Amino acid sequence: MILIRKIIFLLILTAVTVAAPSVAQAAGAAQALPDGPETDVEVGDGRVKPIRGYYFFDGEDGEQTLMLVLADVTVFPPLKFKNKKEEEFYWKTVRDVKKTLPYAKLICETLIETYEYIETFPTQKEREEHLKRMEGEVFKQYKPALKKFTKSQAQMLVKLINRETNQSSYNILKAFLGSFRAGFWQTFGRLFGVNLKTDYNPDKDRKDAIVERVATMVELGQL
Repeated sequence: MILIRKIIFLLILTAVTVAAPSVAQAAGAAQALPDGPETDVEVGDGRVKPIRGYYFFDGEDGEQTLMLVLADVTVFPPLKFKNKKEEEFYWKTVRDVKKTLPYAKLICETLIETYEYIETFPTQKEREEHLKRMEGEVFKQYKPALKKFTKSQAQMLVKLINRETNQSSYNILKAFLGSFRAGFWQTFGRLFGVNLKTDYNPDKDRKDAIVERVATMVELGQL
């Protein structure tokens, strides 16, 4: 488990400089959207004024419309387990997702929050020195929690990292550390049952579909 935890720390640290550009760009686009009651925005032939969650639209004909923008609602069909083993897999997935999803999201948030700061370092050497300092801080902060991870939870974290960043943990390591070192950690990971190249295809893989269902329900507060 020491090697598995080391791999997890590497993922948290190296992810900062790899997937961040695309994630930060998406976040920047979201932040560019107007917000607050004082904002007026051109929309079509009229104007939009957000008022207490409503959008007030003045059209050219002088008509006014109040519109409430609701959050997306995700509805899943009732689960039907084929056998006891499938039911046990589901509840184990619920346990592992609840345990690891916050850490997967932490990695994604770290990408957004630290990308611009990392980019201020002029050389690769200075970046690596900074990441080493970060490693010590991250290790100290998260060691108590990661020590309690089971092998299945380490596997789930790798899968959820893919879900949150849209790329495999192996590709994150490869982009930053290079093919040789990424292959080194992949080899050690496989020895302990953790495949850093794990894909995430909820549209094609039934088990991944279950993971996506559980993760979405956890995010919505339904589990």
